[in-house]
Parts: sequence; structure tokens; C-alpha cells
Amino acid sequence: MVDNRKIHSVDTRGTKPTVDKIRDLLRRKGIATGASLAAELDISRQALHKHLKKMISGGEVLRSGSTRGTSYRLRQPGESPAIQKLKRKYKLRGLEEDRVFEDCALWLNLKRDLTQSAYDVVKYAFSELLNNAIDHSRSKECDVQWLVGSHDIRFSIRDFGIGLFYSIETKLGLKSEGEALSELLKGKTTTMKRRHTGEGIYFTSRAGDLFTIDSHRIYLNFDNRKKDVSVAERKLLKGTNVHFEISKKSKRDLGAVFSEYAPEQYNYRFEKTRVRVELLANDFVSRSEARRLLRGLEKFQEVILDFRKVKSIGQAFADEVFRVFSSQHPSTSMRAENPNPVIATMIQHVQRRTGRE
Repeated sequence: MVDNRKIHSVDTRGTKPTVDKIRDLLRRKGIATGASLAAELDISRQALHKHLKKMISGGEVLRSGSTRGTSYRLRQPGESPAIQKLKRKYKLRGLEEDRVFEDCALWLNLKRDLTQSAYDVVKYAFSELLNNAIDHSRSKECDVQWLVGSHDIRFSIRDFGIGLFYSIETKLGLKSEGEALSELLKGKTTTMKRRHTGEGIYFTSRAGDLFTIDSHRIYLNFDNRKKDVSVAERKLLKGTNVHFEISKKSKRDLGAVFSEYAPEQYNYRFEKTRVRVELLANDFVSRSEARRLLRGLEKFQEVILDFRKVKSIGQAFADEVFRVFSSQHPSTSMRAENPNPVIATMIQHVQRRTGRE
């Protein structure tokens, strides 16, 4: 007697593995969307994506587009897997930044395309910045975009919340978003002390090749290739958009970035900071300006004030920074870097009053 159950269990489309069927379809079509592949294979989108992830991870399949418009094609012999794009929209409530990164890294095959150093930096930067959006932005959702080019990798995270600088301004009781920018540049600035140390953005800004923050009317740019930092006023942007870039072949050691500002001499704690003074103004005169600059710096053991591009400082400003502050906070070492001759003379003048050269 024939067992009908066995007859019905036979796959009339053949016993070829699903990955081979996907490969055959892409070879025949050239390029296809996930929806069309799932329909022709008569499998769910979830099952299809499980196979596509492995094929993308192995470098066999390239993807482009985002969400339902995503398309796939086979990588040709000798073709670089460069120029890959990925766009995602996430609900922030309950979102876990490490899981998001793992998913994106798998789709883009970052383990294979990046040096270990670049991969570690990207993982750290992405996790820190997405976590900031989750915890601080008050936005319901965010857009994440990735681009893997021939030579570098880029990502951006865009939320639609209250804005980074406005959040710092209101929660710390400051007078403007400009003052919030000043606090952010120093490091250790956080509005949630129980859950954050305020180190994430500070170290992220120094870890990549390019890092920008665009929020409301403030555009902050860290270009580490040129060793330059700049601030500009832009068209009003609701919420915050952060952008990060690094070379795929980067050898920048994340540990070295940390050790520069959290060195062994301070038990690897974040006790050293560098402040680009010219980002706040080009000329300083009053004690009030000095006190705004100095706010929060007592939390560090070593402070470097970089005076490049600053034209002049007044006697009252210099006295407040290099005599009064130093006498009130003897455990904090204050050092000026790149002062022009006029500024250097003024600093020496006020330091002589305390016998400190």
C-alpha cells in the first residue's frame, strides 16, 4: 500500500537548497527586491532574510536601498563590495543600541570590510550616540543611515526630539544653547548622572576622522584629519542629527584615544581635558567670561586650554583663569597651549602675582 503522506511531503519544486534558489533567481533577474524573491520562492520575508543575511555576510550578495525598497544582486567576480547603503527607522522606546549595531553590522558585513581598529571605533561611536538618542532626545523615533564607501564608512543618527544643546541648557539651568555647547566641549557633561558619565560624545569626537552634531541652529564639526574643530550657525533643525566617518583601513586605536585623556597616572579615569577656547569667542575680557569658561573644569585633574586663533585676553579674564581658579582648585593643573605672544605675556603677568610661572 502506498503511503499518501509521503507522496504529499515531496517538494514538487525540487530539493535544491533555498540559498541556491536565491542565487539562481538573482543570476536570472540581475536585481530583485525582497518581496519579489519571497513571492517567487513562496517563503516568508523572515525566512528569506535569514538566508540573505548569510549571503551578504559571505560577500556573495550586495544590497541597496532601504525598507521595502531594498534590492539585492549577486556580486560580480572581482567586484568590490563597496558603496553599500542601509537605512532604518527605529522606535526609541525600549530600543537596545547593541542589538541595532549587531543587525546593521551583519547586513553591511563590517567585520570583513573594516580593520579591527576601525570596527571597534565604529561600534563604540554608534552605540554611544544611539544610546544618547534613546535616553536624552525625548524623540519617539530616529532614522539611522549607513554608507560603506570604497575608502571609508559613514553613519548618521537623526532624532526629532528636543535637541542636544537645548536639553543641556534646560537641564543644567544655563542661559543659552551657546553655553550648553561650551559645557559639552569640556567633557563630563551629562544630564543623567546616575546613568551617564558624560564621556561618550567627548571620546567619540576624537575617535573618528569626522564627527558632526547638528541641532537647532548649532553645527559643531570635529575634523580630526585636519586636527580642526569649528562651530557654525545653520538653518533651524528640529531635534539632533549626528554624523560619523572613519577610514575602513583606520589603525586608530580606541584604547589610545581613551588613554590620552584617561591615562594610567589617573588610574585610567577621565581626568584630563582639552578645551578649544576659540570656539567660545576670539577675544576675552571679563571675569564673567572666565567663569563661564571655567565652569565644571574643577572636575578634572589636568586642563589644557588651547588658545589657537584667540586674538587677545584681558587682565581680569587671565587673572580669574590662571590665578583665582588655580588658588581655589589647587588639585587641578591648568595649562595654556598655543597662545600668541600677547596672550602669553598676559598669562605670565598674572602668574607672577602668585609666584607661578
